[in-house]
Amino acid sequence: MERLSLRECLIGDRSFYRHVFVVVAPIIVQNTLSNVVSLLDNVMVGQVGTLPMSAVAIVNQILFVYNLCIFGSLAGAGIFGAQYYGQGNMEGVRQTFRIKLLWAALLTAGALVLFLSAGPALVGQYIAADTPAADAAATLDYAKGYLLVMLVGLIPFALTQTYASTLRESGQTTLPMQASMIAMVVNFCFNCLLIFGLLGFPRLGVVGAGIATSLSRFVELGIVAAGAHRSVDRYPFMQGVYRSFRIPAPLLREVLLRSAPLLVNEFLWSMSQATLLQCYSVRGIQVVAAMNISNTIAQIFNEVYLSLGHATSILVGQELGASRMTNARRTAWRMISLSVFSCLVMGSLLALSSPLIPNIYNTELEIRQLATGMILVVACCMPLFAFATATYFTLRSGGKTFITFLFDSCFTWVVTVPAAFLLTRYTTLPVVTAYLIASALDFIKCTIGFVLVKRGGWVRNIVG
Repeated sequence: MERLSLRECLIGDRSFYRHVFVVVAPIIVQNTLSNVVSLLDNVMVGQVGTLPMSAVAIVNQILFVYNLCIFGSLAGAGIFGAQYYGQGNMEGVRQTFRIKLLWAALLTAGALVLFLSAGPALVGQYIAADTPAADAAATLDYAKGYLLVMLVGLIPFALTQTYASTLRESGQTTLPMQASMIAMVVNFCFNCLLIFGLLGFPRLGVVGAGIATSLSRFVELGIVAAGAHRSVDRYPFMQGVYRSFRIPAPLLREVLLRSAPLLVNEFLWSMSQATLLQCYSVRGIQVVAAMNISNTIAQIFNEVYLSLGHATSILVGQELGASRMTNARRTAWRMISLSVFSCLVMGSLLALSSPLIPNIYNTELEIRQLATGMILVVACCMPLFAFATATYFTLRSGGKTFITFLFDSCFTWVVTVPAAFLLTRYTTLPVVTAYLIASALDFIKCTIGFVLVKRGGWVRNIVG
């Protein structure tokens, strides 16, 4: 295998960055718009009060587990889809799409049963024991109403992700971006109408926010599905995709073997994030509100490295599928360096804006100060998060799903969660300091990721 110089590994030419931009820009725009919608939701609900905002934050954290399970289940088939597309095998792409549909249906059915039966009990885990009884009851009531209407949007969400992920694996990222933009406008308009009762609509508060979000997801699905099936020349793999659901047993077995670790990984990782929020929530309901502000703002800035991570999986996967192994290694390292450099810039911008952003929320000074501190923590640690994410997607593109399972969620449960648990319960450190220490432990994860990528065991074609 050709030996690459350091400069060749880390820096690409204009054509490389042009290709990356074509793939990643629509993903960044789409996901950033989605996060802007979440920010608008939070700000609008925050105008209603701190308790409604905390209730929405808790429910969204619980639903985040489902969202990541969907992403994880689709990612296993997506590894094959990207390599099949790089190989020029459109029937293989169709088969991976069908497998995604089956996974999405099973997970959504299970999630609906779980949330309908145990939703209030899950919400109760995030309300600190010393919260006044009236505040606890009000928060739970807001959360139950919001959760019920959000469940309506699970089905269109799962279907949209099935379509959008397949389009992205082929490098076609514009249609999902356009659908997301229109959905954002729908969400924003109905937020205004239903949260505050404008133009004669009922004033529904947090329930109105949930209705607006679910409605926008149906709109997004309609646009993505209609566009994918209408443009057969652009999306040839969608032609005849529903004619049969017979999937070759060897492919199904391989996809399941690759998908299972990713599904378990996303489930455990999302559960770890929910557990981390629960760890910090023992310091008071104000901490939940502050973390909601911090996480919502940080997600907008984080989309740069998260989208570059998805682009890494697509670009490296296509190179592997075409058996261009040297190009795959070169692309991986260039994407890693691009992610880290981008986040040095984005982290600096986030740090500079950290004292200003919490002021747009109608909440107490203590909560805004906590949110500012937590935003600064995210800004400082963003290059670490970027490096770890890029190495994760690189390993995943070559089908090393069990390794990524150990690298990602197992690390979080073995290192980050225990650290947060001990720091918040058995020390008197300020919660922002505890948050910084737990987040900075990702340096260990980056070191592990560097070694795994450098070894090159992920450099392989898994579709023949």
